[in-house]
Amino acid sequence: MEDPKRRLLILAGQLFWEWDEKCLQKNRFRKARGTLCTNKTCLKGPSAEELLFREEECTLPSQKRVLEKNKWETWLQENWEDCTNLNLSFQDLGDPYQVENFNRILRRLIRVETLWLVDNSLVDLSALRLPSCRVLNMNKNHLTSFKQLPKIPQIQHLSLADNHIETLTGLSSLRCTPLESLMLKRNPCEFHQNYRKRVFSCLPNLKMLDGILKLPEDTPPPETNIFSKICIVS
Repeated sequence: MEDPKRRLLILAGQLFWEWDEKCLQKNRFRKARGTLCTNKTCLKGPSAEELLFREEECTLPSQKRVLEKNKWETWLQENWEDCTNLNLSFQDLGDPYQVENFNRILRRLIRVETLWLVDNSLVDLSALRLPSCRVLNMNKNHLTSFKQLPKIPQIQHLSLADNHIETLTGLSSLRCTPLESLMLKRNPCEFHQNYRKRVFSCLPNLKMLDGILKLPEDTPPPETNIFSKICIVS
């Protein structure tokens, strides 16, 4: 194991070298102008407090990793199977280790009914199944298609605002669910022609879209049966 005192001396030597280099550069500049640096602070090294502070900075990243690992290990020991209401938003999933453990937790949510996953940089949850989920909030993630949603057979209220969903492809997968309200605000698909009509046509049981109740003009016109116009003469 490396001696802390030796590491501190090495760090001090590096800092003195850096300060000496700065002084030399400053003197070269002033020599060109006919003056030399006589400021004693240029030759003064860092204080003991500064050295200790630098030493602490070197150890912070490793300590943070240990704390993060302990946090996830504790989480994995929780009884997620019996959880019914859960908010796992704003988890800052920047490391693959975190993403892996986050997905392991989601796979254990077999009884969750209300789940919030806001702003987690989620991309694809299609391999997951949430059999009891009725309310799912996945606002501010990185979804690009309805095909990336988890399997949610009991969903009633689904919020997907502020994602990157470009088309309505895959929306029909929600047709056999009891979905009543859907939020798609600030997605590219919102700007498609006849957007509301197409959504309600795909989901005839839907009652509310983007916070607005279903309007008469949102209902597509009934298909005309050409045979009803044929006059039969006997």
